Amino acid sequence: MKGIVQFVKKGKLSTRYIGPYKIIQKIGMVAYELDFPSELEAVHYVFHLSMLRKCVGDPSRIMPIEKIRITEDLSYAEAPIDILDWEVRKLQTKDVASVKVLWRNNKVEEMTWEAEEEMSK
Repeated sequence: MKGIVQFVKKGKLSTRYIGPYKIIQKIGMVAYELDFPSELEAVHYVFHLSMLRKCVGDPSRIMPIEKIRITEDLSYAEAPIDILDWEVRKLQTKDVASVKVLWRNNKVEEMTWEAEEEMSK
């Protein structure tokens, strides 16, 4: 299943897929009802075909729902591991300090550029 806003950290990092989940029934020409566990009862269980992907069976690309600590607002925390680089980018009227951060999200590590002021919070 393609990542949705409810499952992502605000910013550039996002979960690509969660699941796999069993298809219960086809609804119309382009929608499917999925069998979710009780932890996801707040999430609507009918999805458009474009949001679904065939399960490829690669365990490193599937995020098990049990390992995600989902909060009340259906978000989760990701931990920065290291600051890899630092630079100042010139905009038209001001300079913006940015840092390249290595993030860990369960098994996955990703790098993104973040504003220095956001990282100091």
